[in-house]
Parts: sequence; structure tokens; C-alpha cells
Amino acid sequence: MKKRMNVQKEIERLDPKADCERIVFLTSYLEFPWDMTRALELALFRTFAVPSIAVLLDKTGEFSNDTLRRYDDTSIIINEIMINGYDSERGQAFIKRMNRMHGQYDISNDDFLYTLSTFVFEPIRWMARFGWRDLYPNERLALFYFWRQVGERMRIQNIPETYEAFERFSLDYEQQTFANTDAGRRVGNATRDLLLSFYLPKPLWKSAQPMVYALMDEPLLQAMGYPIPSAAARRRVEAVLRVRARLLRLLPKHKNPQIMTFQQYATHPEGYSVEDVGPESLRQKWAK
Repeated sequence: MKKRMNVQKEIERLDPKADCERIVFLTSYLEFPWDMTRALELALFRTFAVPSIAVLLDKTGEFSNDTLRRYDDTSIIINEIMINGYDSERGQAFIKRMNRMHGQYDISNDDFLYTLSTFVFEPIRWMARFGWRDLYPNERLALFYFWRQVGERMRIQNIPETYEAFERFSLDYEQQTFANTDAGRRVGNATRDLLLSFYLPKPLWKSAQPMVYALMDEPLLQAMGYPIPSAAARRRVEAVLRVRARLLRLLPKHKNPQIMTFQQYATHPEGYSVEDVGPESLRQKWAK
């Protein structure tokens, strides 16, 4: 328990701006490893609800035709940056790789900015609902400062300078852009089924879909064309996750960071390098 308390005390005493890399690492891989992953998965669906993003993702075919590879590669890039830091050698290499991938497409600055915002605010919302403890104020600010720094290295323009302004931008952008599209449903359905496949055999996916929908707010569900779950369905799903949170408060916490090793990605069974990440069509193009 003493070691555990030291982790929390370290987080509390760190500066959210100067020490954002350390705080994000401790929060993501020691305090909330499972929750952070689930929150970032849910963040994907918010981007699918923006028509311009959904159309591009659908057009590439990556989410529909090679869903697991796209999921793994996205996870690899995010984890490499969060584990090693955005200014580490590996962090810089994977940000550069991500920028090269994005550079092949015509993506608006506002779409980049909104996507970046989901990495800040979706984990904060998830922890408030289902975390075994509340995030400390400096943890919330650290997520903002961390992803702001990543955004600057992605050459995203006009990133708000404060947490409050960035949250306002994110909420306004959702109100202005969220819409139901065929493209959004295709990439959303492919991702939903992939996430269900991590836990259940295929015959059970359809019956389990309401569990996924119960995690989404009504504007997102409407934009994705998903049915609004009943109040009872929401209560059941939320009750399970809150019981889990209460149990986690009582159980011994992780003593070591919960980090996937590079061999654990299904689409990279032999491990990966920076050059292995990205769509095959682009990797072939760059290899020439």
C-alpha cells in the first residue's frame, strides 16, 4: 500500500504542464490502464460522427477491410508516444510516421483539432463515470498539455491555449458537424464488431451491441444512427462498470506499468518497427 500511495502522491505533486509526460504515463499505465484503453476506443466513435472524417476513413477502406490492422497501428502510435514521451527518440519517430501517413490525405485543420480533443476529454469523461477514483485536477490538465504538445508536433494550427477553451471548441465542433452518414456507420460498425470480438464469439455480437451503445451519449448515438438504449440497459451496463470500480478501490493495485510488449499485437506477431506501421499501400509506396 505504501508503494501505491507513493504513486498517487507523485502525481499530485507534479506540475501538470512541465511534468505532463510523467503524469500521463502514471495515469495511463499504472492507475487506469484498462480504462484509458476503453476511453480511447470510445473516442474513435466520436471522430466517425464527423462526416468529413468518416468519409475519408471509409474511402481508404482500412477500417472496413483491415480493421484489426488499423486498430493495432493506431494503438501502437498512441502507446509509443504516451509511454516514451513526445520528445523521446521513439516518440519523435512515431509522430513523424503519423505525420507522413496523414500527409497523404486532405484533412482540415479543424478535423485534426477535433480528433486531438477527443484524446483529452473522452478519457476524462470515462474516468468520471467509471474510474476507481476521480482524476486529480493536475491529471486532467496534464492530458490537455500533453496532447497539446503532440498537436504542435503534428503541425496542427490554432490549438486553444487553455483547457476550458479546448473543451469549448470540442463541444461546439460536435454541435456543428455531427451527422448521420453511411460512411460513419460503416467504419463505426466495423470498429464496434472488432471491439466485441475481443470479448465474445461472433454469434453473440448482435445481442451484445446494446452494451456498446449504452456507453455512448445521445448526440453520438444519433449521429452514428445507432438505437437509443433503454434506461434499463444503460443502468445494467453502468452498474457493472461501477461495481468493477468499487472492487478496484479495494483490491491491490498494479505495482508495475501495464504495457503491451511489441509482440502482443495480433497483426505484428514478430514485433514491429516504425516502418511497419501504416497502410500496406503507403508502405509499398514509401519503400520504392
